[in-house]
Amino acid sequence: MDLANVYLGQRHGESLANAQGIIVSDPARGVAGYGLTARGREQARAAALRCALLGPGAVIVSSDFLRARETAEAAREALGAGPVRTSTALRERWFGAHEGGTNQAYARVWARDRADPTHTDDGVEAAQAVRDRAWALVEALEAELRGATVLLVAHGDPLQLLQTAFLGRGAGEHRDLPPWEPGEVRALSGSGR
Repeated sequence: MDLANVYLGQRHGESLANAQGIIVSDPARGVAGYGLTARGREQARAAALRCALLGPGAVIVSSDFLRARETAEAAREALGAGPVRTSTALRERWFGAHEGGTNQAYARVWARDRADPTHTDDGVEAAQAVRDRAWALVEALEAELRGATVLLVAHGDPLQLLQTAFLGRGAGEHRDLPPWEPGEVRALSGSGR
């Protein structure tokens, strides 16, 4: 698939949930709470400014979770870009029974993803489902925009999984890719699903 736009991803900066080492994947908690720390705001701003591909014309689309929206706003202000759009397609992956628990549960879920990216053990949203919903947003943006630079602001798992789609790799391989650091901006290179 030849893409009409340039896509970059940005992981949200350090959030209160990150600082506390807990999982916040429930929209009932994450859309209104657990925003960025002061360090997270600075990470978001600095990373956007360091990226040579970003400028005032960037189209910024963010998860509706507070930590992502605050990251997107920090990037928008730093770049002088237009209003931030939000999309539930970029929401944090639902971690089911692990919600509110320690972030040490991630490693167990990711190990299971490798064996079966469609698993929903402990009520976790399937890796393949996260990838599909994020890729559907890219397809919608491809239908709408031409020649745009698009910054997708989201969370670690959705970005890892979206990157597998851009690279034509399986969803179960998402942890084979380098993890996204808080605030990091990265090109979503490659093409195809």
